[in-house]
Amino acid sequence: MTETDFPQIRDDAAPSLPPILQAMTGHRTEHPPVWFMRQAGRSLPEYRQAREGISMLESCLDPELAAEITCQPVRRHGVDAAVLYSDIMVPLALAGVGVRIEPGVGPVLDHPVRTATDVDALVSRGPGDASAIAKAAQLVICELGEAVPLIGFAGAPFTIAAYLVQGGPSRDHLAARAMMHAEPAAWARLMDWVADLDADFLTAQLAGGARAVQLFDSWAGSLSAADYRHHVAPHSIRALEGIGRDTPVVHFAVNSSHLLAELARVAGEASDHPVLGVDHRVPLDHALASLMVERLEMPLQGNINPALLFAGDEALHAEAASVVESGRRAPGHVVNLGHGVPADADPDTLTRLVEYIHSL
Repeated sequence: MTETDFPQIRDDAAPSLPPILQAMTGHRTEHPPVWFMRQAGRSLPEYRQAREGISMLESCLDPELAAEITCQPVRRHGVDAAVLYSDIMVPLALAGVGVRIEPGVGPVLDHPVRTATDVDALVSRGPGDASAIAKAAQLVICELGEAVPLIGFAGAPFTIAAYLVQGGPSRDHLAARAMMHAEPAAWARLMDWVADLDADFLTAQLAGGARAVQLFDSWAGSLSAADYRHHVAPHSIRALEGIGRDTPVVHFAVNSSHLLAELARVAGEASDHPVLGVDHRVPLDHALASLMVERLEMPLQGNINPALLFAGDEALHAEAASVVESGRRAPGHVVNLGHGVPADADPDTLTRLVEYIHSL
């Protein structure tokens, strides 16, 4: 697939774009556009009903079910974008890696990757058939049309590699952080392989009609800036290669205030329309100031504190208004939470929040 196969975005076309793509390409919008990470899923009763008796990975690989779940929060909340319902482990499953999502635990690998020999055996696998992912995206576009864009996403190479090396969730990711120094060549081979899986996964979503992508790095915050720069950033850039420079790229990592410039550089290397996702630990105006020092000014995404979803509308809406005001200083601003929607969030609270943000 060539670059011209992807949706093209040009500055002179910005006024005709949906609000969220206007913001991602550095333009002011009539109202603040908003979507939520993890909006498609566990907080919605219709999601739990649709997924009853079906495992997480099975639901992600069923195009009709994945498309239905993707559209549910758009129907309910009126958000400005859909995000494809999937999981960061799906590329591994497509490659035939033994992985399962255990309720209450998270991803668990059948065979952790601990040695250079393990890495060599793993990277002999190809990326697998992602046609189900493209089909799910196509079905979403058939329902939503052009007015509500679809955002594709993938877990960043470091986060996926950390699961592979540890064999499951970890508080500190010591095994992965040790491997990158003890076996740097093996680590680089592993990260390149994961990056290529990500690239194939993102390409399938774009081929199905996604108009922007987000690279989500859950665990990068555990790294020093030097380790991120030398052992992770090149592979994240590789994961984003080939998507077409006119496609907006959101780069987001959790607990990463010390990495904002590094994350922004990755997005800027991959796209002419980079967007930095900011978690709730750092105010948007502080994030923007740190980028300006590095001459990396770009649109921002975020960053309402998810805890405020449980604090009542008055406190939540005050937080949202503050975030929107801070975001006005950026070249563009997409409102989001500073992390994903918690499983026990009240859907009606989210619906009211979207209405309030659109009123600002």
